[in-house]
Amino acid sequence: MLFNYIKIALRNLWKHKTFALVNVIGMSVAFASCLLLFLAAWSHLTFDNFHANGEQLYMIYQQSGPKEKSATMPAPLTPALRQDLLPEIAHITRVVDGGGAVRYRDQEFEKSIRFVDPDFFEMFSFPLRKGHSLTVLNSLSSIVISEKTAQSIFGTADPVGKTLSLRVGESWKPFVVSGVVADAPTNSSLKFDMLARFEAYPEYQQNKDQWDNRFHSVFIQVDRKTSQAAFEKRLRPFVAKYFAGNIRNLKRDGGQPDENGDLTSLRLLPLADLHFDTEIGGGNGSPVKRSYPILLLVVAGFIVLIACINFINLSTARSMTRSREVGMRKVLGALKQQLVFQFWGEAFILCLLSLVLGSLLVLGLVSELNNILKTKASLSYLTSPGVLISMGVVFLLITFVAGGYPALFVARLNTIQILKGRVSLGKTGAVRNTLLIVQFAIATFLIACTLIAWQQVTFLRNMPLGFNENQVISIPVGNSVNGRQVLKLFRDKLAQQPRVLSVTGAYKNFGRGLDGSTVTSIVGFEHKNKVVRSHWQPIDYDYLKTLDIKLLAGRDFSRKYATDTTTSVIINETMAKELGEKNPVGTLLNVNDGEPPLVVIGVVKDYHHESLKKTVQPNTLLMNQEWPIGYVLVKIAPDNVPATMAVLKRAWEDVAPKSEFQGSFLDENTDRQYQSEEQMAKLFITAAGVAIVLSCMGLFAIAIMIMAQRTKEIGVRKVLGASVASIVALLSKDFLKLVLVGIVIASPLAWWLMNQWLQEYAFKIDIEWWVFALAGLLAIVIAFVTVSFHSIKTALMNPVKSLKTE
Repeated sequence: MLFNYIKIALRNLWKHKTFALVNVIGMSVAFASCLLLFLAAWSHLTFDNFHANGEQLYMIYQQSGPKEKSATMPAPLTPALRQDLLPEIAHITRVVDGGGAVRYRDQEFEKSIRFVDPDFFEMFSFPLRKGHSLTVLNSLSSIVISEKTAQSIFGTADPVGKTLSLRVGESWKPFVVSGVVADAPTNSSLKFDMLARFEAYPEYQQNKDQWDNRFHSVFIQVDRKTSQAAFEKRLRPFVAKYFAGNIRNLKRDGGQPDENGDLTSLRLLPLADLHFDTEIGGGNGSPVKRSYPILLLVVAGFIVLIACINFINLSTARSMTRSREVGMRKVLGALKQQLVFQFWGEAFILCLLSLVLGSLLVLGLVSELNNILKTKASLSYLTSPGVLISMGVVFLLITFVAGGYPALFVARLNTIQILKGRVSLGKTGAVRNTLLIVQFAIATFLIACTLIAWQQVTFLRNMPLGFNENQVISIPVGNSVNGRQVLKLFRDKLAQQPRVLSVTGAYKNFGRGLDGSTVTSIVGFEHKNKVVRSHWQPIDYDYLKTLDIKLLAGRDFSRKYATDTTTSVIINETMAKELGEKNPVGTLLNVNDGEPPLVVIGVVKDYHHESLKKTVQPNTLLMNQEWPIGYVLVKIAPDNVPATMAVLKRAWEDVAPKSEFQGSFLDENTDRQYQSEEQMAKLFITAAGVAIVLSCMGLFAIAIMIMAQRTKEIGVRKVLGASVASIVALLSKDFLKLVLVGIVIASPLAWWLMNQWLQEYAFKIDIEWWVFALAGLLAIVIAFVTVSFHSIKTALMNPVKSLKTE
């Protein structure tokens, strides 16, 4: 019996190849899109979920007032927590990035080195391939390396016991390899090539007792009997004890308390939320809002829904052509459940074939997906038993939804009416129209969201930043060389190059360069009995000249003044307002106790040194030689850029042969700040395109069915003198009405969602009415072209032939 059902199903599908092909293509694309978006979403949703103690792991952060948060902590915090809160703390570790210059024999390598406390391996599930978690970091000269690092440095030799040299400050220090750890998974917020003791960090000794210098993260594993809320409550007296001076300053400056009434507090961020916290989280990776993977899944659901609507409409419409078959089966004794099973079986075969084809598409497109959405999706996610079971359940649900309704509709047809040829769609026409409205509402919604998202991305990229980002190249110095020495040598090397207009250096970059790193340094100090906080940007000569930053008052740094490299600073307009000085030039700033005050020698016009998601913050430029130079900035002439880049690369290889040349233009770096926005826009574009294609496929096939049912009517109208244009308008208007209803439903939803999204930005576009008019017009034009193609063909038919059609 089952074999007979399958044979009949295959025959029917072959007989109606056009509709079968439309369904298979539509469902294949839908399944492929759904699987790809699921992989992308899953790569985010599974971040940091591999740690055995994950539910007890947190990162400590400080909150001052309702909004200000900081994840960097002072070095003495961890020992104080161990001493005061030992019963509630199972394990605790500090984590700081210490650069990456490594030497073994006569070779040098760039590696990611993290300095941590010994509890690190007891807290996090990074399996040790060699060594024991309790002993590998017992010594201050011990170092643990990843499997990949071991392979790149030592090849097949056993690395344990061998000595490496790490660049610590300006000198090289020996470390003995005490263990080998498995490579961190791609969905880990903590990534590293090497791990050493926190006390071996170059700046540890000078900061180990300093509560006002924050430079590292703190991760904690609380006792299983202690909840997050209970531990945060226990932290309140701890904060009152160790942050008393900070609290006094906040009271004096009129600081606002948070929802708990605290001016400042220490709180816990669950490790599972680290990847989704865009303010303080992210770890090594780029943080995303938790709504982003959910958006991916919602878009996947939209695409599958459109494909299911197509399937239902086409199956229901095609079932009318099989009404006599159904009638004969009923007369011959076929039961209702047998008919349902037969028609559902055909739907199941189509869906199964579509799933197979869709899976093949996924195999070829997963790498492209990672490139477009900047994810690390892997096909290995699909091998998880839980995922496989969930996919099976969803697949069966889709086949029941897509194939179940048409099957029930056919099985309920009246046998006598069928055999008399009086079958009517009845309520099916209303259901079909409702489903078409839903289809085009989704398509219009995605088009409108695409237009708004792309507008915002374009606005962010084109907004003047207050400095020259064109023809300025940023070169990361790296950790193998001294930045200030390299800058001097590089400047001298390029002094006779006519296409090199100026060379300077800075501690931090603009945007995100090819090295992928970002640095933020904020310094707070008292001025006129209030705390002033400012971004701190150490620079070198010709910084304002290279970036065309406008000087409003005072002067630039000059080689004529020896004090410019020690006690002189230049501030921006916002910083000048923060100081509250009418004429800030000459103002003394007492930043560090016991050291000479800094003198403001100039004021520059505000420029955006951070993402446009934030307003311009106070910024201070200084030439202090104790701060390193992390980036060399070169302004070049606009002519023959490739040749100039080649000159820069050769010069860099001469002055810094151990540091890779990673030069990139500042406009490219600032663009990289908005990768998430661009990914969202690309997602909407792709989803809208797929939605439109699938909707048009379904609309086209439905139009064919409707035109076939109205062929005789069209013949009569032509005989009575109707023009081709009037017939096309008549046949198209019913479909266009449905599209208009979909537009009316989709527009306010798109406006509300995108308006909420835009609230994240300090600088944003205004949503204009024409966006929804354009989205609706696109949907109408696409629907009209789809329907009119067959409408025109039907209207041009010979009326004699039309009147003979039954």
